[in-house]
Amino acid sequence: MYEPIRAKSVHSTAGATDFPHRSREEELDIQLAGHLAALLAVTDELGLGAEADRIAEQVARLRGAPPARHAGLTGADPAALHHRALALAGRALVVAASRADTAAAILSAERMDAHTAALHDAHLVGAS
Repeated sequence: MYEPIRAKSVHSTAGATDFPHRSREEELDIQLAGHLAALLAVTDELGLGAEADRIAEQVARLRGAPPARHAGLTGADPAALHHRALALAGRALVVAASRADTAAAILSAERMDAHTAALHDAHLVGAS
């Protein structure tokens, strides 16, 4: 019923292997650095200096350069910021576990615990 394809695919290009490809670990490094950088921004906004510095160290390790730190405040509700930080730390933990990055996984889990505790203390768990 169907004839076999006799011509080269229009989707393949000559020299398709000439451009560099990133490894799975490099892709996970990029994802993890991105999640941690977003967590850093929220942590900075919450005014958690020492914790933010620890996150910045991990971002610098992954990216090979210190992260840009944003000093501007959005004026967001602290509960919303803690919920966002909790979600970001969870994403970072999943990626850190995927790439077997113990330091980032421990840091992410600690941040999840801290933001969960902050939400419990303020009786805000599940409020968003």
